[in-house]
Amino acid sequence: MTNLLEGSPLSNQSLAIRERIALPLITIQLYAIQTILNKGKEDTALQKLILRTMFGIINAARNAA
Repeated sequence: MTNLLEGSPLSNQSLAIRERIALPLITIQLYAIQTILNKGKEDTALQKLILRTMFGIINAARNAA
């Protein structure tokens, strides 16, 4: 094999779909975390945003299988 999951095109496609869903959520999550760290204080709205992005990332991983 020269590529990861070359012998399993269905799994490869499933992972590609998961990445299209998870990468924007991870970007949003990192923005919220960096904003909280830069402020140096807690922000409940950003904390909720981080939690909700976590739910989305987890569901994307579950549904990709």
